[in-house]
Amino acid sequence: MTAIHGTCDPRFDRVRECFREQIANPEELGAALVVTVGGRTVVDLWGGYADGARSREWTPDTLVNVFSTTKGMAALCAHRLADQGKLDLDAPVARYWPEFGRAGKDAIPVRWLLDHSAGLAAVERPLAAGAMCEWEVMTAALAEQPPLWEPGSEHGYHALTFGWLVGEVVRRITGRSLGSYFRDEVAGPLGADFWIGTPAELDARIAELVHAPLPTQAEGSVLAELLSRAKPWALKSFLNPLPPPGGINGRPWRAAEIPAGNGHASARGLARVYTALAGGGTLDGVEVLSPAQIDVARSSQRHGQDLLLPFPTHFALGYQLGTEAEPIGPNPGAFGHAGAGGSFGFADPEARIGFGYVVNRMESGMFVIGRRATALMNAVFEALA
Repeated sequence: MTAIHGTCDPRFDRVRECFREQIANPEELGAALVVTVGGRTVVDLWGGYADGARSREWTPDTLVNVFSTTKGMAALCAHRLADQGKLDLDAPVARYWPEFGRAGKDAIPVRWLLDHSAGLAAVERPLAAGAMCEWEVMTAALAEQPPLWEPGSEHGYHALTFGWLVGEVVRRITGRSLGSYFRDEVAGPLGADFWIGTPAELDARIAELVHAPLPTQAEGSVLAELLSRAKPWALKSFLNPLPPPGGINGRPWRAAEIPAGNGHASARGLARVYTALAGGGTLDGVEVLSPAQIDVARSSQRHGQDLLLPFPTHFALGYQLGTEAEPIGPNPGAFGHAGAGGSFGFADPEARIGFGYVVNRMESGMFVIGRRATALMNAVFEALA
């Protein structure tokens, strides 16, 4: 049986057992989980392997690509600017990014970028493989792209474009890339091990991602459902452009700033950011957001059938909220973001919970929050009941 390591408050023994059961699964590789309550770490567990060959053991500082869990960090950067009075979420995007105002987009407010209702879930013009690593190529393509539906009328998951849209607003205001701004203003001061644009010297700490097995017919496939909908741009939201040579484990992908999907984090780093947000926005004397801005960030904006994903989604301003099928615990104000393959981070300000889960053997199916993260999250809330 694969050993697990770390510490766990006795009250959360069921969480430890759930994590142990998952790591013991022969199909599993490596993972880590950190849970805080009231700013105190009650679960800090890791186990398994950082590579498909099972030659490198997972360690507490192992980093892994957390895919769309990165969106919560990109959103945090925008909210920090709003908190400081430098960004008006109700102002037109074109106020900060004039080129964006082309093709019928002049009136789109910033908040519609954050709640996935801007109608810019895909770039229709074919882009070269690896173009996602070229910031100006992507932002220019989005400035030229007409909305795919009437902005503000409906919501559809902006799987990749979210990061360039929000990130370019941050860049125009601060003069810094989103990854640099996040490092200097959030991750660095907090001591959170989370990177958007990961330097080469950290490669030895990065876990290899292993693709999920093909889903069974009973489980269903998100991409198959998108194909069945026959929207000409639906698959482009995920597949235009394709990743660079070397794919999601290559240096070009890791080095680029793709704020919707290529953040690399440890469980401790992910949980530390959400611990701050669960505790009123300040942790160890470092203020990330004010309590008032946290309430803005987690305010419900869009709820119902998604135009892209084949199930209902519930969005705040840059964050996912719980749905009837996938609640984030018992408190409706809990907010966070899941990532493809299974990573998940969230804050519950009412219960004062910060949660970070990262994993390298990906899973697939018809869900937003992965099954492993869901089981661990439910065990946490059961322990607190």
